[in-house]
Amino acid sequence: MITTMSNTAAKAIGRLTLRGLRAFIALEETRSVAAAAQKLGVSKSNVSQQITALEQSVGTKLFDRDKRPILLTPAGQVLSLHAHRITATVSAAEASLAEINLRSLPILNTGIIDDLDASLTPALASFLQARLPQCFISAFSGRSDQITEKLISRDIDIAVTAIMPTDMHRFNILPLLREQFVLISAQGKYDPRSDWRKTLSEIPLAQYSENMPMGRLVSGHLKRIGFHVQRRFSFESTRSVIATVVQTGGWTLSTPLSILDAGALADRVDISPLPFAGLSRQIYLITRVDEIGALPDLMARECRGLLRDRLLPEFAKRAPRLTEALSLQGQVEDACEPGGAA
Repeated sequence: MITTMSNTAAKAIGRLTLRGLRAFIALEETRSVAAAAQKLGVSKSNVSQQITALEQSVGTKLFDRDKRPILLTPAGQVLSLHAHRITATVSAAEASLAEINLRSLPILNTGIIDDLDASLTPALASFLQARLPQCFISAFSGRSDQITEKLISRDIDIAVTAIMPTDMHRFNILPLLREQFVLISAQGKYDPRSDWRKTLSEIPLAQYSENMPMGRLVSGHLKRIGFHVQRRFSFESTRSVIATVVQTGGWTLSTPLSILDAGALADRVDISPLPFAGLSRQIYLITRVDEIGALPDLMARECRGLLRDRLLPEFAKRAPRLTEALSLQGQVEDACEPGGAA
């Protein structure tokens, strides 16, 4: 016997929106309105409104919100299968259309933080040129705040930075790496077994300038732990900071990436774990939403491969007891096979 869809059901399905289905999937996966809102980059009330409108469209409850965590109703389970298929099809169509546009892209502007410029920029430029042979690749390097601001102002299209834009819903944010700050001291000047407050108070602190994000981060952390030392030096480059540590027999707080970027200077210092509460920063690859198709995901994969195959082993050689200070983030399993990033 052949059955036909009722007019009511047809009208209900006709009122389904892609935005509503994406809110449905986010709530299904996170089982929390707050978590779904965070995932989508919208407010909790926006998620609730989308789900309510969706339930009104289909004429039944899709979630049991009295349960914790929130669970799908039988009707919600039925819709789930179709919602995933619909959104996957739309995403594939969007990606295909974006790829067509990418092939005719005349110029692509990138920005990468100074600490990763020498390590990532040449390899990523080669990666992009292979995929976009008709495209002119422009690369800018600078501080995280400068790069993020350039992304917001549309001066660059792809950013590798430690600072996320405030209006996150407008951007595609892919985590690459988390790094723990470490203590850097002139050779033989600091013993991790000693009274760190006494030792570090007796040797000069070489600081990053508070005009830059790294300087503000370190300065704020020292204030939080209640460690106040005399201000003697302030610099805007890692090499100047570490050179001053070597020259004055002093110390500083910095990150594994900064140490690797310091070149031969890193051979003249000791690297130790922080003797007080930890401090970390995360590096992201960020693009504006829905502008360059699947390229951000491909680039993030390439970046993780480069970090895994080159920088992590290099830092492990310099600080074999601090390998956990660097960790890949995001889809690590998607990273390139060893040797594939060359």
